[in-house]
Amino acid sequence: MTAAVTDVARSVNHRRALRTVTIVSTFGGLLFGYDTGVINGALPYMQADLGLTPLTEGLVTSSLLFGAAFGALFGGRLADRHGRRKMIMVLALVFLAGTLACTFAPTTEVMILARLILGLAVGGASVTVPVYLAEVSPSDRRGRIVTQNELMIVTGQLLAFIFNAYLGNSFGESGGIWRWMLVIATLPAIALWIGMNFMPESPRWLASMGSFGEALGVLQRIRSQRAAAAEFEEVKALAVEDYKAKMGSWKDLSVPWLRHIFLVGIGLAVIQQITGVNSIMYYGTQILAESGFGREAALTANIANGVISVLATFLGIWLLGKVGRRRMLITGQLGTTTALLLIGVFSLFLPEGTARGYAILALTVTFLAFQQGAISPVTWLMLSEIFPLKIRGLGMGASAFVLWIVNFLVGFGFPQLLAAIGLSNTFFVFAVLGVGAIAFAARFIPETKDKSLEDLEHYFKQAAAKHPAAV
Repeated sequence: MTAAVTDVARSVNHRRALRTVTIVSTFGGLLFGYDTGVINGALPYMQADLGLTPLTEGLVTSSLLFGAAFGALFGGRLADRHGRRKMIMVLALVFLAGTLACTFAPTTEVMILARLILGLAVGGASVTVPVYLAEVSPSDRRGRIVTQNELMIVTGQLLAFIFNAYLGNSFGESGGIWRWMLVIATLPAIALWIGMNFMPESPRWLASMGSFGEALGVLQRIRSQRAAAAEFEEVKALAVEDYKAKMGSWKDLSVPWLRHIFLVGIGLAVIQQITGVNSIMYYGTQILAESGFGREAALTANIANGVISVLATFLGIWLLGKVGRRRMLITGQLGTTTALLLIGVFSLFLPEGTARGYAILALTVTFLAFQQGAISPVTWLMLSEIFPLKIRGLGMGASAFVLWIVNFLVGFGFPQLLAAIGLSNTFFVFAVLGVGAIAFAARFIPETKDKSLEDLEHYFKQAAAKHPAAV
């Protein structure tokens, strides 16, 4: 009886340790979400204070995304070299510095530069946190644990919308209220830096560096003794196999099966963004205002977009344990493309007013239900798990770079498209792109559910050996 009670107590401690690692590290996702979402409500107030035009409005919004592309590209490589944990701690400091620079920016030019710096942290977190979570998770719980980061991203966006609405409705006539909207992000940045001081390094990264004793110690901290021993042997075997090439390079892509996985990752990144999701997350307040709401009413109505994003992500995390990743991705693409088409139709034929505003709001909520409940969690999860250890940092970094560049193009181009061709035609453009995304997903995306990271590597090798013409 005593032994049984001891085993139960140890099991509870291991689960608690893993849960703590998940919560602390996903503060990076919370910052990602808040810093990308806060601009949604801050922009209308910045326009007056900084004298923004459609061009500079696009630059202020998208400079963060441009920075994020390079943060993602180099963040993965730096995390490969110095470790996932240390990289997340550095990112927390960049989040803090970038937020303070944005808060006190005196001119549009300084704001654009500050948002660029903040973007480096957002992009680095978008790569490093999912990889860290994937590498500390047991294979049977990896889907739910990695998508906790997606949940924290949309929670950060929801918090941004709520604070924007409260501050805008309560103090909207005060000068510089947008600065208070921005500065709130310093709090989770400080919490992330403090918390990561007490978290373990990724056991898989430690093994890839030859630190097998430390890797086993980490596994024993977050697994049962039996599970830690079994997983350690698997991790060690693969690490030994790749030890001579601790860090992948572009030359590795000359190997057909590695090149195939790399291109699938790039494609995943593109189709996640060409739905136009971030036109809603960044410009939702303006879309709703143009659809028939007033400025303050649009701020409040936009909270619905944040709420549905969080609820849909909860649903998506649950579905990941029940449904294949590939099916979820394609279903999500079908749903978002249909919603985009209907937004274009309704904004074209319904007269301007409250009725059209509520119709567009209902469709943006529907769009986000499919995007955040299926496409986004599956995308980040699959990017964290499809790449083999040898090119995981390179592949994740390059895919996230492309994702953020497409995001940048959407963020930069949306206000100018809106001014040039109107709301309905802008969303028709996104609907056409959505059809292309569906076709790509159906043709090229593999299933990865219920496979360990090591199983996936061996699976892709075998597939390339059997079908060399396909890669």
